Amino acid sequence: MPVSIALGGMSPTLAALPRVGKTATIRTDGRPQPGFRDDLRRIPSVRNAFSVLGLYAQTAALLAATIITPGWWRLLVWPIVFVLMGRTHAQFASLMHEAAHRLLFKKRALNDWVGRWLLGYPSFTTTEGYRRVHMAHHREEFGPDEPDIALYANYPVSRASLRRKLTRDAEGRTGFKLMRQQLRSLRAPDRLVRRTQYKIWGVQALLVSASIIAGVWWLYPLFWLLPFLTVWRVINRLRSIAEHGGMMASKDRRITTHSVRQHRSARFILVPYNIGWHLAHHVDSGVPFRNLPRFHNALREAGYIDDEIEYPNYRALWKALRQAS
Repeated sequence: MPVSIALGGMSPTLAALPRVGKTATIRTDGRPQPGFRDDLRRIPSVRNAFSVLGLYAQTAALLAATIITPGWWRLLVWPIVFVLMGRTHAQFASLMHEAAHRLLFKKRALNDWVGRWLLGYPSFTTTEGYRRVHMAHHREEFGPDEPDIALYANYPVSRASLRRKLTRDAEGRTGFKLMRQQLRSLRAPDRLVRRTQYKIWGVQALLVSASIIAGVWWLYPLFWLLPFLTVWRVINRLRSIAEHGGMMASKDRRITTHSVRQHRSARFILVPYNIGWHLAHHVDSGVPFRNLPRFHNALREAGYIDDEIEYPNYRALWKALRQAS
């Protein structure tokens, strides 16, 4: 049966949107003025390199903690690491998203190599494939080529419906279903698709081999694969519906994309690397992640965003997303 698609259940009306005052930095449609835009679009390559290195150092430290923790202390440490490894996958995905926009490094070849081999393939993603579908998302949110419209549609939903979705994610059913679909691509008729999947699974084989050689064969399935199939899927859904759940197509990005006030706890576990400033990202997708808070503040100063359309936190937005009777 075809899936029912209903959009706009969470979108504000045009009349409800705050009026925008043109400023020295922001135009009336929210886009940055030329000088400010050039400043915002500068890519801090060195700082971003430290972000990638820091992600790998953090990942290594978490995995090392599972190995060196003795005896019954594992009952405490392992569950914490398991959840944090789901967050790690969110971090890999966020930096890969930055590379897909070619905003991670100024040099395109370096940007694409890091996005592909250090961020995409380890987290089961082809950066080029992601870039193609993601650019369709940015060209026209909720348009005919929108890749995730089924994920965003039909909100608000009942509490029971959202609980069922999150339960499927937490139990790994969503993740295993998507992974089975990905494995079928190993036999895809398109040679390029097959070769890309070979690279992804080749990297996974290296990770498995490293675990076995280190004498901790369980490290890969328990603390890399399973968090990806479970915790990461929950994080991904909660973040995705907080970005576009229940919105609809419009030239005004405030009708296509939610705005949520950012707090440290959410930025730590749910929306790392400033990906939570998502409305600003959609107003100008050429702004690197480090400059999104500054851009967001300029949008608020211009009146493009105010407290009426910005949720005070993610809990408030998720509550609104599940308020249907």
